[in-house]
Amino acid sequence: MTSPIRFDNSYAQRLPNRFYTKLEPTPVSSPGPIRVNLTLAPKLGIDAAWLSSKEGTEVLAGNLVPKDAEPIAMVYAGHQFGGWVPQLGDGRAILLGEIIGLDGVRYDIQLKGSGPTPYSRGGDGRAPLGAVLREYIISEAMAALGIPTTRALGAVTTGENVFRQDTAPGALPGAILTRVAQSHIRIGTFQFFLARQDMDALRLLVDYVIERHYPAAAEAENPTRALLDAVVAGQASLVAQWQLLGFIHGVMNTDNMLLSGETIDYGPCAFMDNYHPDTVFSSIDHQGRYAYANQPAIAHWNLACLAQALLPMLDIEQDRASVLAQDSIDAFPGLFQAAYRSGMMRKLGLSGSVAGDETLASELLELMAREQVDFTLAFRRLADLAQPESGAGVVDLFDFPAAFAPWLERWRQRIDGDPQAAGERQTGMYQANPAFIPRNHLVAAVIDEAVSEGDFTAFNRLLDLLEQPRDYEPTLAAYANPPRPEEVVSQTFCGT
Repeated sequence: MTSPIRFDNSYAQRLPNRFYTKLEPTPVSSPGPIRVNLTLAPKLGIDAAWLSSKEGTEVLAGNLVPKDAEPIAMVYAGHQFGGWVPQLGDGRAILLGEIIGLDGVRYDIQLKGSGPTPYSRGGDGRAPLGAVLREYIISEAMAALGIPTTRALGAVTTGENVFRQDTAPGALPGAILTRVAQSHIRIGTFQFFLARQDMDALRLLVDYVIERHYPAAAEAENPTRALLDAVVAGQASLVAQWQLLGFIHGVMNTDNMLLSGETIDYGPCAFMDNYHPDTVFSSIDHQGRYAYANQPAIAHWNLACLAQALLPMLDIEQDRASVLAQDSIDAFPGLFQAAYRSGMMRKLGLSGSVAGDETLASELLELMAREQVDFTLAFRRLADLAQPESGAGVVDLFDFPAAFAPWLERWRQRIDGDPQAAGERQTGMYQANPAFIPRNHLVAAVIDEAVSEGDFTAFNRLLDLLEQPRDYEPTLAAYANPPRPEEVVSQTFCGT
Protein backbone atom coordinates (compact mmCIF):
# COMPACT_ATOMS: atom_id res chain seq x y z
CA MET A 1 0.00 0.00 0.00
CA THR A 2 1.04 3.61 -0.49
CA SER A 3 1.10 5.44 2.83
CA PRO A 4 1.48 9.09 3.89
CA ILE A 5 3.99 7.83 6.47
CA ARG A 6 7.43 8.45 4.99
CA PHE A 7 9.68 5.80 6.50
CA ASP A 8 13.44 6.23 6.61
CA ASN A 9 14.69 3.07 8.31
CA SER A 10 18.21 2.83 9.70
CA TYR A 11 18.20 0.15 12.42
CA ALA A 12 17.01 -2.60 10.09
CA GLN A 13 19.18 -1.44 7.19
CA ARG A 14 22.47 -0.67 8.93
CA LEU A 15 22.64 -3.32 11.64
CA PRO A 16 22.93 -7.05 10.92
CA ASN A 17 20.04 -9.43 11.43
CA ARG A 18 21.30 -10.75 14.78
CA PHE A 19 19.98 -7.46 16.23
CA TYR A 20 16.38 -8.33 15.34
CA THR A 21 13.99 -10.68 13.60
CA LYS A 22 12.11 -9.54 10.53
CA LEU A 23 8.40 -10.33 10.71
CA GLU A 24 5.08 -8.65 10.13
CA PRO A 25 2.36 -7.99 12.70
CA THR A 26 -0.31 -10.66 13.10
CA PRO A 27 -3.59 -9.31 11.66
CA VAL A 28 -6.60 -8.92 13.95
CA SER A 29 -10.20 -9.75 13.19
CA SER A 30 -12.03 -6.46 13.54
CA PRO A 31 -9.99 -3.36 14.39
CA GLY A 32 -11.78 -0.29 15.62
CA PRO A 33 -10.45 3.21 16.38
CA ILE A 34 -10.04 4.41 19.95
CA ARG A 35 -8.03 7.60 19.56
CA VAL A 36 -5.51 9.23 17.26
CA ASN A 37 -3.04 11.75 18.65
CA LEU A 38 -4.04 14.73 16.55
CA THR A 39 -1.35 16.92 18.12
CA LEU A 40 1.56 14.52 17.71
CA ALA A 41 0.80 13.21 14.20
CA PRO A 42 1.44 16.50 12.35
CA LYS A 43 4.75 16.96 14.21
CA LEU A 44 5.81 13.64 12.75
CA GLY A 45 4.72 14.67 9.27
CA ILE A 46 1.76 12.27 9.36
CA ASP A 47 -1.64 13.31 8.02
CA ALA A 48 -3.92 13.05 11.08
CA ALA A 49 -7.03 12.78 8.90
CA TRP A 50 -5.55 9.79 7.06
CA LEU A 51 -4.46 8.22 10.35
CA SER A 52 -8.05 8.54 11.58
CA SER A 53 -9.43 6.91 8.44
CA LYS A 54 -10.30 3.26 7.94
CA GLU A 55 -6.98 2.69 6.18
CA GLY A 56 -5.12 4.42 8.99
CA THR A 57 -6.91 2.21 11.54
CA GLU A 58 -5.83 -0.88 9.60
CA VAL A 59 -2.21 0.30 9.77
CA LEU A 60 -2.43 1.00 13.51
CA ALA A 61 -3.86 -2.49 13.97
CA GLY A 62 -1.08 -4.16 11.99
CA ASN A 63 -3.49 -5.42 9.32
CA LEU A 64 -1.88 -3.24 6.66
CA VAL A 65 1.88 -2.75 6.50
CA PRO A 66 2.94 0.42 4.66
CA LYS A 67 5.12 -0.12 1.61
CA ASP A 68 8.34 1.35 2.97
CA ALA A 69 8.02 -0.11 6.48
CA GLU A 70 10.49 -2.81 7.51
CA PRO A 71 8.82 -4.54 10.48
CA ILE A 72 11.19 -6.06 13.04
CA ALA A 73 11.16 -7.37 16.60
CA MET A 74 14.28 -6.26 18.46
CA VAL A 75 16.31 -8.57 20.68
CA TYR A 76 17.83 -7.61 24.03
CA ALA A 77 18.58 -8.99 27.48
CA GLY A 78 18.32 -7.47 30.95
CA HIS A 79 18.29 -7.58 34.71
CA GLN A 80 14.72 -7.95 35.89
CA PHE A 81 14.28 -7.19 39.61
CA GLY A 82 18.02 -7.73 39.90
CA GLY A 83 18.01 -11.16 38.26
CA TRP A 84 19.83 -11.72 34.99
CA VAL A 85 17.76 -12.84 31.99
CA PRO A 86 20.10 -13.60 29.04
CA GLN A 87 17.50 -13.15 26.31
CA LEU A 88 14.45 -10.97 26.22
CA GLY A 89 13.20 -8.98 23.26
CA ASP A 90 10.06 -7.49 21.78
CA GLY A 91 7.64 -10.16 22.90
CA ARG A 92 4.50 -8.26 21.95
CA ALA A 93 5.81 -5.34 19.93
CA ILE A 94 6.90 -4.87 16.35
CA LEU A 95 8.82 -1.86 15.11
CA LEU A 96 7.24 -0.82 11.82
CA GLY A 97 10.07 1.52 10.93
CA GLU A 98 11.46 5.00 11.47
CA ILE A 99 10.45 8.45 10.32
CA ILE A 100 12.06 11.88 10.43
CA GLY A 101 9.86 14.36 12.29
CA LEU A 102 9.43 17.99 11.34
CA ASP A 103 12.00 18.77 14.05
CA GLY A 104 14.60 16.74 12.15
CA VAL A 105 14.68 14.03 14.83
CA ARG A 106 14.44 10.34 13.92
CA TYR A 107 11.57 8.45 15.59
CA ASP A 108 10.57 4.79 15.85
CA ILE A 109 6.97 3.83 15.08
CA GLN A 110 6.16 0.67 17.02
CA LEU A 111 3.01 -1.41 17.39
CA LYS A 112 2.55 -2.80 20.90
CA GLY A 113 0.22 -5.78 21.21
CA SER A 114 0.71 -6.77 17.57
CA GLY A 115 1.08 -10.53 18.02
CA PRO A 116 3.71 -13.13 18.93
CA THR A 117 7.37 -12.85 18.02
CA PRO A 118 10.33 -15.19 18.54
CA TYR A 119 10.85 -13.37 21.85
CA SER A 120 7.35 -13.86 23.27
CA ARG A 121 8.49 -16.70 25.56
CA GLY A 122 5.23 -18.56 25.15
CA GLY A 123 3.04 -15.46 25.34
CA ASP A 124 0.37 -14.46 22.87
CA GLY A 125 2.00 -11.16 21.94
CA ARG A 126 -1.23 -9.30 22.56
CA ALA A 127 -2.18 -6.49 24.92
CA PRO A 128 -5.38 -6.08 26.92
CA LEU A 129 -7.34 -2.90 26.38
CA GLY A 130 -6.72 -1.67 29.93
CA ALA A 131 -2.95 -1.80 29.58
CA VAL A 132 -3.08 0.09 26.27
CA LEU A 133 -5.30 2.83 27.68
CA ARG A 134 -3.11 3.14 30.77
CA GLU A 135 0.05 3.60 28.72
CA TYR A 136 -1.68 6.08 26.44
CA ILE A 137 -2.85 8.19 29.39
CA ILE A 138 0.36 8.12 31.43
CA SER A 139 2.79 8.62 28.55
CA GLU A 140 0.85 11.58 27.18
CA ALA A 141 0.50 13.07 30.66
CA MET A 142 4.26 12.75 31.11
CA ALA A 143 4.82 14.55 27.81
CA ALA A 144 2.51 17.39 28.87
CA LEU A 145 4.44 17.65 32.15
CA GLY A 146 7.67 18.05 30.18
CA ILE A 147 9.24 14.72 31.13
CA PRO A 148 11.14 12.88 28.36
CA THR A 149 8.95 9.97 27.37
CA THR A 150 7.75 7.67 24.67
CA ARG A 151 4.52 8.91 23.12
CA ALA A 152 1.24 7.41 22.03
CA LEU A 153 0.38 8.05 18.38
CA GLY A 154 -2.84 6.07 18.39
CA ALA A 155 -4.75 3.14 19.82
CA VAL A 156 -7.21 0.66 18.32
CA THR A 157 -9.31 -2.22 19.51
CA THR A 158 -8.71 -5.62 17.91
CA GLY A 159 -12.13 -7.26 18.09
CA GLU A 160 -10.41 -10.17 19.86
CA ASN A 161 -10.07 -11.23 23.49
CA VAL A 162 -6.93 -11.83 25.51
CA PHE A 163 -6.51 -13.71 28.77
CA ARG A 164 -4.39 -12.51 31.70
CA GLN A 165 -3.87 -13.95 35.17
CA ASP A 166 -2.42 -10.89 36.91
CA THR A 167 -5.31 -8.47 36.40
CA ALA A 168 -8.58 -10.34 36.06
CA PRO A 169 -9.74 -13.85 35.27
CA GLY A 170 -11.52 -14.57 32.02
CA ALA A 171 -11.52 -12.79 28.70
CA LEU A 172 -10.46 -9.17 28.29
CA PRO A 173 -10.89 -7.06 25.14
CA GLY A 174 -7.66 -6.68 23.19
CA ALA A 175 -6.07 -3.51 21.83
CA ILE A 176 -2.93 -2.24 20.12
CA LEU A 177 -0.97 0.89 20.99
CA THR A 178 1.18 2.71 18.46
CA ARG A 179 4.19 3.96 20.38
CA VAL A 180 6.67 6.61 19.28
CA ALA A 181 10.20 6.87 20.66
CA GLN A 182 13.47 8.43 19.59
CA SER A 183 14.60 4.82 19.61
CA HIS A 184 13.93 1.59 21.48
CA ILE A 185 17.59 0.81 22.19
CA ARG A 186 17.97 -0.23 25.81
CA ILE A 187 20.71 -0.88 28.32
CA GLY A 188 19.67 -4.50 27.83
CA THR A 189 20.52 -4.27 24.13
CA PHE A 190 24.17 -3.75 25.03
CA GLN A 191 23.97 -6.43 27.73
CA PHE A 192 22.68 -8.96 25.20
CA PHE A 193 25.76 -8.69 22.99
CA LEU A 194 28.25 -8.49 25.85
CA ALA A 195 26.84 -11.73 27.27
CA ARG A 196 27.54 -13.37 23.92
CA GLN A 197 30.99 -11.78 23.70
CA ASP A 198 29.97 -10.35 20.35
CA MET A 199 32.45 -7.48 20.24
CA ASP A 200 31.69 -6.65 16.63
CA ALA A 201 28.01 -6.14 17.47
CA LEU A 202 28.92 -4.00 20.49
CA ARG A 203 31.07 -1.74 18.33
CA LEU A 204 28.35 -1.43 15.71
CA LEU A 205 25.82 -0.60 18.41
CA VAL A 206 28.03 2.02 20.06
CA ASP A 207 28.67 3.72 16.72
CA TYR A 208 24.99 3.60 15.82
CA VAL A 209 23.81 5.10 19.13
CA ILE A 210 26.42 7.84 18.98
CA GLU A 211 25.39 8.81 15.47
CA ARG A 212 21.67 8.66 16.22
CA HIS A 213 21.51 10.20 19.68
CA TYR A 214 24.82 11.75 20.73
CA PRO A 215 26.69 12.92 17.60
CA ALA A 216 28.91 15.25 19.62
CA ALA A 217 30.44 12.19 21.28
CA ALA A 218 31.98 11.19 17.95
CA GLU A 219 34.34 14.18 18.23
CA ALA A 220 35.54 13.24 21.72
CA GLU A 221 38.93 11.70 22.43
CA ASN A 222 37.11 8.60 23.67
CA PRO A 223 33.68 8.47 21.98
CA THR A 224 32.46 5.52 24.04
CA ARG A 225 33.29 7.33 27.28
CA ALA A 226 31.53 10.43 25.97
CA LEU A 227 28.51 8.30 25.13
CA LEU A 228 28.44 6.82 28.63
CA ASP A 229 28.81 10.26 30.22
CA ALA A 230 25.90 11.57 28.15
CA VAL A 231 23.62 8.67 29.08
CA VAL A 232 24.51 9.03 32.76
CA ALA A 233 23.68 12.74 32.66
CA GLY A 234 20.42 12.10 30.82
CA GLN A 235 19.25 9.46 33.28
CA ALA A 236 20.18 11.65 36.25
CA SER A 237 18.00 14.43 34.86
CA LEU A 238 15.16 12.07 33.96
CA VAL A 239 14.91 10.37 37.35
CA ALA A 240 15.14 13.73 39.12
CA GLN A 241 12.08 14.83 37.15
CA TRP A 242 10.25 11.65 38.18
CA GLN A 243 11.01 12.34 41.84
CA LEU A 244 9.94 15.96 41.65
CA LEU A 245 6.48 15.01 40.39
CA GLY A 246 5.92 11.91 42.53
CA PHE A 247 6.11 9.45 39.64
CA ILE A 248 6.91 5.83 40.44
CA HIS A 249 8.00 3.76 37.45
CA GLY A 250 7.45 0.40 39.09
CA VAL A 251 9.62 -1.78 36.87
CA MET A 252 13.05 -0.19 36.45
CA ASN A 253 14.68 -3.21 34.87
CA THR A 254 17.68 -2.63 32.62
CA ASP A 255 15.59 -3.58 29.60
CA ASN A 256 13.27 -0.67 30.47
CA MET A 257 15.91 2.07 30.34
CA LEU A 258 16.39 3.68 26.94
CA LEU A 259 19.69 5.10 25.68
CA SER A 260 17.68 8.03 24.32
CA GLY A 261 16.85 9.14 27.87
CA GLU A 262 13.09 8.71 27.49
CA THR A 263 10.76 7.06 29.98
CA ILE A 264 9.42 3.75 28.67
CA ASP A 265 7.09 1.00 29.89
CA TYR A 266 4.01 2.27 31.67
CA GLY A 267 2.77 -1.01 33.13
CA PRO A 268 2.84 -0.96 36.94
CA CYS A 269 3.63 2.75 37.20
CA ALA A 270 1.72 5.40 39.13
CA PHE A 271 1.81 8.90 40.53
CA MET A 272 1.59 8.87 44.30
CA ASP A 273 -1.26 10.56 46.15
CA ASN A 274 -0.22 10.91 49.80
CA TYR A 275 3.52 11.41 50.03
CA HIS A 276 5.67 8.69 51.49
CA PRO A 277 9.17 7.75 50.29
CA ASP A 278 8.48 4.00 50.61
CA THR A 279 5.47 4.06 48.28
CA VAL A 280 5.18 1.04 45.96
CA PHE A 281 2.38 0.29 43.51
CA SER A 282 3.62 -2.58 41.36
CA SER A 283 1.85 -5.84 42.14
CA ILE A 284 5.04 -7.77 41.38
CA ASP A 285 7.43 -5.62 43.45
CA HIS A 286 7.02 -7.59 46.66
CA GLN A 287 10.27 -6.35 48.24
CA GLY A 288 9.90 -2.68 47.33
CA ARG A 289 12.97 -2.73 45.09
CA TYR A 290 11.48 -0.03 42.88
CA ALA A 291 9.86 2.09 45.60
CA TYR A 292 9.79 5.85 45.06
CA ALA A 293 12.80 6.55 47.29
CA ASN A 294 14.86 3.80 45.65
CA GLN A 295 14.57 5.04 42.07
CA PRO A 296 17.78 7.14 41.99
CA ALA A 297 19.85 4.27 43.41
CA ILE A 298 18.30 1.79 40.97
CA ALA A 299 19.06 4.10 38.04
CA HIS A 300 22.65 4.28 39.28
CA TRP A 301 22.81 0.47 39.47
CA ASN A 302 21.36 0.11 35.98
CA LEU A 303 23.91 2.54 34.59
CA ALA A 304 26.66 0.48 36.17
CA CYS A 305 25.31 -2.45 34.13
CA LEU A 306 25.60 -0.31 31.00
CA ALA A 307 29.15 0.65 31.92
CA GLN A 308 30.04 -3.00 32.35
CA ALA A 309 28.64 -3.78 28.91
CA LEU A 310 30.74 -0.96 27.43
CA LEU A 311 34.03 -1.98 29.07
CA PRO A 312 35.45 -3.68 25.95
CA MET A 313 34.77 -0.50 23.97
CA LEU A 314 36.16 1.94 26.54
CA ASP A 315 39.79 0.79 26.37
CA ILE A 316 41.76 -2.23 25.22
CA GLU A 317 43.36 -2.32 28.67
CA GLN A 318 40.86 -3.83 31.10
CA ASP A 319 42.12 -1.90 34.14
CA ARG A 320 42.03 1.40 32.25
CA ALA A 321 38.53 0.63 30.96
CA SER A 322 37.35 -0.07 34.51
CA VAL A 323 38.73 3.25 35.76
CA LEU A 324 37.01 5.15 32.95
CA ALA A 325 33.72 3.38 33.58
CA GLN A 326 33.89 3.97 37.33
CA ASP A 327 34.63 7.65 36.88
CA SER A 328 31.62 8.02 34.62
CA ILE A 329 29.27 6.11 36.91
CA ASP A 330 30.53 7.95 40.00
CA ALA A 331 29.26 11.19 38.48
CA PHE A 332 25.64 10.06 38.70
CA PRO A 333 24.87 10.95 42.36
CA GLY A 334 26.17 14.49 41.98
CA LEU A 335 24.35 15.01 38.68
CA PHE A 336 21.11 13.66 40.12
CA GLN A 337 21.36 15.77 43.27
CA ALA A 338 22.07 18.91 41.24
CA ALA A 339 19.06 18.31 38.98
CA TYR A 340 16.82 17.42 41.92
CA ARG A 341 17.98 20.39 44.02
CA SER A 342 17.42 22.80 41.16
CA GLY A 343 13.94 21.40 40.53
CA MET A 344 13.03 21.51 44.21
CA MET A 345 14.08 25.14 44.43
CA ARG A 346 11.69 25.89 41.55
CA LYS A 347 8.91 24.00 43.33
CA LEU A 348 9.55 26.11 46.45
CA GLY A 349 9.66 29.36 44.48
CA LEU A 350 13.32 30.12 45.09
CA SER A 351 15.40 31.67 42.33
CA GLY A 352 18.66 30.53 43.89
CA SER A 353 19.92 28.28 46.64
CA VAL A 354 21.43 29.44 49.92
CA ALA A 355 22.52 27.64 53.06
CA GLY A 356 19.54 26.01 54.72
CA ASP A 357 17.43 25.56 51.60
CA GLU A 358 18.00 21.83 51.39
CA THR A 359 17.02 21.48 55.05
CA LEU A 360 13.90 23.53 54.35
CA ALA A 361 12.98 21.14 51.52
CA SER A 362 13.72 17.96 53.45
CA GLU A 363 11.74 19.16 56.46
CA LEU A 364 8.76 19.83 54.20
CA LEU A 365 8.90 16.29 52.83
CA GLU A 366 9.20 14.86 56.34
CA LEU A 367 6.13 16.82 57.40
CA MET A 368 4.23 15.67 54.32
CA ALA A 369 5.03 12.03 55.07
CA ARG A 370 4.14 12.34 58.74
CA GLU A 371 0.89 14.20 58.12
CA GLN A 372 -0.01 12.02 55.11
CA VAL A 373 -0.77 14.91 52.81
CA ASP A 374 -1.21 14.79 49.08
CA PHE A 375 2.09 15.37 47.25
CA THR A 376 0.67 17.19 44.23
CA LEU A 377 -1.85 19.37 46.04
CA ALA A 378 0.57 20.32 48.82
CA PHE A 379 3.02 21.82 46.34
CA ARG A 380 0.22 23.37 44.28
CA ARG A 381 -1.19 25.01 47.41
CA LEU A 382 2.27 26.32 48.21
CA ALA A 383 2.28 27.99 44.80
CA ASP A 384 -1.07 29.61 45.65
CA LEU A 385 0.46 31.01 48.85
CA ALA A 386 3.34 32.61 46.95
CA GLN A 387 0.90 35.39 46.04
CA PRO A 388 -2.36 34.72 47.95
CA GLU A 389 -4.17 37.75 46.57
CA SER A 390 -3.99 36.32 43.03
CA GLY A 391 -6.88 33.91 43.66
CA ALA A 392 -8.21 31.06 45.75
CA GLY A 393 -6.41 28.29 43.85
CA VAL A 394 -6.84 24.80 45.27
CA VAL A 395 -7.70 25.90 48.81
CA ASP A 396 -11.12 24.25 48.52
CA LEU A 397 -9.34 20.94 47.89
CA PHE A 398 -6.40 21.22 50.25
CA ASP A 399 -4.88 23.44 52.87
CA PHE A 400 -1.94 22.74 55.11
CA PRO A 401 -2.69 21.23 58.53
CA ALA A 402 -1.75 23.20 61.63
CA ALA A 403 1.44 21.17 62.02
CA PHE A 404 2.85 22.98 58.97
CA ALA A 405 2.54 26.48 60.48
CA PRO A 406 6.15 26.79 61.75
CA TRP A 407 7.53 25.51 58.46
CA LEU A 408 5.33 27.84 56.42
CA GLU A 409 6.55 30.79 58.47
CA ARG A 410 10.19 29.88 57.73
CA TRP A 411 9.35 29.48 54.05
CA ARG A 412 7.67 32.92 53.94
CA GLN A 413 10.72 34.47 55.55
CA ARG A 414 12.91 32.76 52.97
CA ILE A 415 10.93 33.94 49.93
CA ASP A 416 10.77 37.46 51.34
CA GLY A 417 14.53 37.52 50.97
CA ASP A 418 14.48 36.13 47.45
CA PRO A 419 14.88 38.71 44.65
CA GLN A 420 11.97 37.45 42.51
CA ALA A 421 8.79 39.47 42.28
CA ALA A 422 5.78 37.70 43.80
CA GLY A 423 3.98 37.33 40.48
CA GLU A 424 7.06 35.95 38.75
CA ARG A 425 7.60 33.52 41.61
CA GLN A 426 4.05 32.25 41.50
CA THR A 427 4.12 31.80 37.73
CA GLY A 428 7.27 29.73 38.02
CA MET A 429 5.82 27.68 40.87
CA TYR A 430 2.69 26.92 38.86
CA GLN A 431 4.93 25.66 36.07
CA ALA A 432 6.81 23.40 38.50
CA ASN A 433 3.73 22.28 40.45
CA PRO A 434 0.90 20.98 38.25
CA ALA A 435 -2.67 20.82 39.45
CA PHE A 436 -3.51 17.70 37.49
CA ILE A 437 -1.74 14.35 37.29
CA PRO A 438 -3.15 11.05 36.00
CA ARG A 439 -4.32 9.88 39.40
CA ASN A 440 -4.66 6.15 39.85
CA HIS A 441 -8.35 6.19 40.72
CA LEU A 442 -9.19 8.32 37.69
CA VAL A 443 -7.19 6.11 35.35
CA ALA A 444 -8.81 3.00 36.82
CA ALA A 445 -12.29 4.50 36.43
CA VAL A 446 -11.92 5.40 32.76
CA ILE A 447 -10.37 2.01 32.00
CA ASP A 448 -13.24 0.23 33.75
CA GLU A 449 -15.78 2.19 31.72
CA ALA A 450 -13.99 1.39 28.49
CA VAL A 451 -13.47 -2.31 29.25
CA SER A 452 -16.89 -3.04 30.73
CA GLU A 453 -19.04 -0.79 28.54
CA GLY A 454 -16.94 -0.09 25.46
CA ASP A 455 -17.34 3.63 26.18
CA PHE A 456 -14.26 5.81 25.67
CA THR A 457 -15.90 9.13 26.56
CA ALA A 458 -14.31 9.39 30.01
CA PHE A 459 -10.95 8.22 28.61
CA ASN A 460 -10.94 10.97 26.02
CA ARG A 461 -12.10 13.58 28.51
CA LEU A 462 -9.30 12.71 30.92
CA LEU A 463 -6.69 12.83 28.15
CA ASP A 464 -7.92 16.21 26.98
CA LEU A 465 -7.68 17.62 30.50
CA LEU A 466 -4.19 16.24 31.09
CA GLU A 467 -2.90 18.13 28.05
CA GLN A 468 -2.96 21.27 30.24
CA PRO A 469 -1.89 19.97 33.66
CA ARG A 470 -1.04 23.37 35.14
CA ASP A 471 -4.26 25.25 34.33
CA TYR A 472 -6.53 24.78 37.33
CA GLU A 473 -10.18 25.79 37.36
CA PRO A 474 -12.62 25.02 40.21
CA THR A 475 -15.01 23.43 37.71
CA LEU A 476 -12.37 20.75 37.15
CA ALA A 477 -11.86 20.00 40.84
CA ALA A 478 -12.93 16.36 40.45
CA TYR A 479 -9.78 15.72 38.41
CA ALA A 480 -7.48 17.35 40.97
CA ASN A 481 -8.97 15.76 44.08
CA PRO A 482 -7.14 12.84 45.68
CA PRO A 483 -9.15 9.63 45.97
CA ARG A 484 -11.63 9.03 48.73
CA PRO A 485 -10.72 6.01 50.89
CA GLU A 486 -12.96 3.71 48.89
CA GLU A 487 -11.40 4.94 45.62
CA VAL A 488 -7.76 4.30 46.51
CA VAL A 489 -5.94 2.10 44.00
CA SER A 490 -2.99 0.58 45.81
CA GLN A 491 -1.73 -1.85 43.15
CA THR A 492 -0.93 -1.57 39.47
CA PHE A 493 -0.19 -4.37 37.04
CA CYS A 494 2.09 -5.12 34.09
CA GLY A 495 -0.67 -6.31 31.78
CA THR A 496 1.64 -8.81 30.09
